[in-house]
Amino acid sequence: MNLDSELAAALTSLPDLHIRDLDGARARMAGLAANAPAPPEDVLVSEHSVPGIEDNAVPVRAFRPRDTPTPLPAVLLLHGGGFVMGSADALTAQAASLCTELPALVAAVDYRLAPEHPYPAALRDCRAALDWLLSEAEALGVDPGRVAVHGMSAGGGLAAGLTLWARDRGESPLCFQVLDAPELDDRLDTHSVRAFERTPLWNHHDAVLSWRHYLSGLHDEVPAYAAPARAVEHTGLPSAYVSVYENDPLRDEGLAYASALLRAGISVELHLFPGTFHRSAVIAGAGVSRRQAAETLGALRRALHPG
Repeated sequence: MNLDSELAAALTSLPDLHIRDLDGARARMAGLAANAPAPPEDVLVSEHSVPGIEDNAVPVRAFRPRDTPTPLPAVLLLHGGGFVMGSADALTAQAASLCTELPALVAAVDYRLAPEHPYPAALRDCRAALDWLLSEAEALGVDPGRVAVHGMSAGGGLAAGLTLWARDRGESPLCFQVLDAPELDDRLDTHSVRAFERTPLWNHHDAVLSWRHYLSGLHDEVPAYAAPARAVEHTGLPSAYVSVYENDPLRDEGLAYASALLRAGISVELHLFPGTFHRSAVIAGAGVSRRQAAETLGALRRALHPG
């Protein structure tokens, strides 16, 4: 790997989140989330139980800046974790930062996880959260014309699937999509997914297990809503910011999806961050991580606060 020197120096401090031991990886990720600092006093946090599509309840945690005029734009924030781990708890610091710096209402979705709840459970939960955000826009102080979706890794795959679903439903409620190292292609046939077998935090074997768990309920052809790399029509989708990491099994599927959007006439800002690896942004103090956070924030600001 061609690693950034600051990231390389921090490798030994990273937790083992490889999902060969799924219970252990879930516990370690939950432990990291539990140790996250509480949101600052200028952030208001509210808990919501959103009616799900399958008569289930979808937990959504909303973050908004205190004493900010409404209506605000909104960001539907979807966590990573290979469809099999993670929670809204892991998004507290990111959501609190985004809500004040944009400013915007940020809604973090606690979608159901595979293998206990395979596709389409997670996507249906994200759809329910989006429907709730739009239907309650006035009560929440949200401008329904300025709603973006932002996902990392599996969350990026869900974000892309959600935009496809919203377009095919004949509505265009999303004005922007942020796909951060998105997990998009179950076929596992890109150069990067074959090449990166021993990379930190996520590798080829993780990708195989992730898709196996997520798609375990399917017996027919995999739909594009589950694996957006399979989509053949991209017109009508919202503009996008796509970020990929140099030493990441998911790198090439993110590049390919950005190219497909561009071929369809969708405006895309694409960044490949050199020397990085999947989820390396958790090493927040590294210069490349700070640059990545600033670039993502800038893209969201331009989309949600035009002019």
